[in-house]
Amino acid sequence: MNDVRIGVLGVGRIGRMHAELIERRTEGATLSAVYDVFADGAQQVGNDFDARVASSPTDLIEATDVDAVAICSSTDTHIDLLVAAAAAGKPVFIEKPLSLDLAEVDRGLAAVRSARIQVQVGFNRRFDASHKLVQNRVERGDIGDVHLVRITSRDPAPPPISYIEVSGGIFCDMTIHDFDMARFVTGSEVVDVYATGAVRVDPAIGEAGDLDTVVIVMTHENGAITTIDNSRRAVYGYDQRVEVFGSSGMVGSENPQTTTTVFRGEGGAEASAIPYFFLDRYIPSYLAEWAGFVSMVRGEAPSPVTIDDGRAPLVMGLAAWQSYRQGRTVGTDEIS
Repeated sequence: MNDVRIGVLGVGRIGRMHAELIERRTEGATLSAVYDVFADGAQQVGNDFDARVASSPTDLIEATDVDAVAICSSTDTHIDLLVAAAAAGKPVFIEKPLSLDLAEVDRGLAAVRSARIQVQVGFNRRFDASHKLVQNRVERGDIGDVHLVRITSRDPAPPPISYIEVSGGIFCDMTIHDFDMARFVTGSEVVDVYATGAVRVDPAIGEAGDLDTVVIVMTHENGAITTIDNSRRAVYGYDQRVEVFGSSGMVGSENPQTTTTVFRGEGGAEASAIPYFFLDRYIPSYLAEWAGFVSMVRGEAPSPVTIDDGRAPLVMGLAAWQSYRQGRTVGTDEIS
């Protein structure tokens, strides 16, 4: 069977990573073309991975040597590129968030449905083996009825202020992964959101209109309650944990360690650190994500993360901002 030829739009940090994984580490896929508004960056990636450098997004999307399109550019370009790919009838991988504007998301969703193209949204944590096993146990009924979900997500260091200023804020940038995880592990939509937060890490983050330390409490359609805590800075590394508690037990995913070595002596015990950066932890999940995309494009399996899965966490993020600003619980139906 021929490889799926993928063109990547946007080859900054995340796009370059995807380009490398597609070309060098994903069976059944090849990197056929790249494009970036920064021509030198695109040329470097093209040279490094032996891919054609497209002259424009249209040149890449409509090219006969591109079977599918990966949209890894800045968030404000996502929907226009998605609509163009839909018009060309090309399957799409699109990074999150789809947009910071729900009306724009719905414009893209309408184009996708009209063209009947397959879309996979880049919520890679669903493909992490440990998180996936949590979801599997819940789905099998091993813990009975879900009562409580607890999600911790803490980054080792904040992103640059220049990024924070255009990111849509912590709820639409960072917590959006956790909103998706809450839906994923419970199999139940969220009906209301309460959020509180503070600036505890860097005053410049607050001056940019954002928060760096937040807690969210959500109610699901099935009655389960999820709590999420986020921090922009965890000095000990990249902290990502999920726990689901139910009527028959609990299941959770812990942080991996960089090694399994444990030292014990008179002064106590020492264990290895947890991974410090998201690439140190999640490369296997990104590879599983691309394997899922190849299967989707080949018609072997449905999209593992649909465009509707991309829309719901944005609604939750917008509800969280409204909740924080108004000091009340906000129903997701107030947003969508």
